Amino acid sequence: MHAHFFPCQDTPGVKAPYTATITAPFELVVLMSAVRDGEDIADDPLMKTYKFVQKVPIPSYLFAIVIGALESRQIGPRTHVWSEKEYVDKSAEEFSETEQMLKCAEDLLGEYVWEVYDLLVLPPSFAFGGMENPCLTFLTPTLLAGDKSLVPTIAHEIAHSWTGNLVTNRNFEHFWLNEGFTTFFERKIVGRMHGEPFRHFECIGGWTQLECEVKHLGEKHDFTKLVPDLKGVDPDEAFSCIPYEKGQAFLFYLESILGGPDAFEKFLKAYVEEYKYQSIDTDVWKTFLYKHFSDKEDILNKVDWEAWLHAPGMPPIKPEYDNSLAKKCTDLCKTWLEADENDLGQFTLKDIEDFSSPQIREFLGFLDQGDPLSIKKVEKLNEVYKLGERNNAEIKFRWIRLGLRAHWKDIIPEAVKFITEQGRMKFVRPIFRCLYDWDETRELAVSTYKEHSSEMMHATLQGVGRDLHLISDDKPQDG
Repeated sequence: MHAHFFPCQDTPGVKAPYTATITAPFELVVLMSAVRDGEDIADDPLMKTYKFVQKVPIPSYLFAIVIGALESRQIGPRTHVWSEKEYVDKSAEEFSETEQMLKCAEDLLGEYVWEVYDLLVLPPSFAFGGMENPCLTFLTPTLLAGDKSLVPTIAHEIAHSWTGNLVTNRNFEHFWLNEGFTTFFERKIVGRMHGEPFRHFECIGGWTQLECEVKHLGEKHDFTKLVPDLKGVDPDEAFSCIPYEKGQAFLFYLESILGGPDAFEKFLKAYVEEYKYQSIDTDVWKTFLYKHFSDKEDILNKVDWEAWLHAPGMPPIKPEYDNSLAKKCTDLCKTWLEADENDLGQFTLKDIEDFSSPQIREFLGFLDQGDPLSIKKVEKLNEVYKLGERNNAEIKFRWIRLGLRAHWKDIIPEAVKFITEQGRMKFVRPIFRCLYDWDETRELAVSTYKEHSSEMMHATLQGVGRDLHLISDDKPQDG
């Protein structure tokens, strides 16, 4: 889309292998989205030369390079975790289950062809949860929760090694072939590691995110289609959870009507084998689906393909998810919503003492779905559950949103601190929007953005700028 780094056909429809030789100051480390192929002292004794080879053809968006004062720890037979020294030991502990996830993915999808699977924890300004660069996944430090509760993101990036990196969307109108499939496989992996009910629990949380995104964009908005029309549109503007969660829901639904996990997993492995090293579109995938399930054509013909693929808004059918882990969250949410403000003494820390971090996350997410809470309820939530003291970024994000939507002034400093200490768009954009929507903090939102804009990645800068109406949606985007 930008092709600013080097001349190339910057489209996911074109793939190529590459080799690289990079010379950098001796004290710095160079890494790329490729296998390390040796290093030498350069002609200048103050410099060092690094060599890399990527034998597998990749699209240009997967070309990545990092140079910095990096350290590493080996956490598996094919995995090192890299970061600045402040994060490296914490990262090694947090991501210690990486090899287990890789083995689960191989069982589902076939051979891992990339040789190594390294992780790089980037500075906090990184705009995404992760980026699936081959051989070197980029990660945000907001995943360092201390309890491994946010490692499904690692499962997601691992799954991209097959869906996205091996089988790639032909263009970004078919982005769901990358992200919907990868989200589906991510939850397959965590389900194998932590039980099928947890897979369903994560799907329920994803459905909640999908509902919020459709509400934010508008149920008739073209960007809520699984296959949107992006002619004349910067794909960055269309970025949202829609291709992830609507795509995952579609695949979950198809699995349920085509014979269950065993039958569908055989199809998915065959699909990856058939189209690896290629870039395809939705029609190609659909044709292969019909070919593989030729004995179930009558079932496939009953699928509302137009509604799933090309209609805006929520999916036509909600898959049937096991809610055994979510029920405690929804029950507690209901109790809070129905409680009289003069009867909040019924709530204690014991309410959530057996909740996992993901369950606390979803409890807050359910509370945030409806009308804003009263200030009195928000204050009581903080008092009894100590939400302001929790370091899990997913929990903190939902807690701050609840407080801002309630117009609770005490949360404002924490909100500003949160959006200026890290730049993950998933968190930063909704919080900036909440600040902008509240008359009392609108000027603060704009001034905070302007003060910290030089610290933001391009995607965050543009996205928040549009959210604050400082950048026009139809303004040409330059990289």
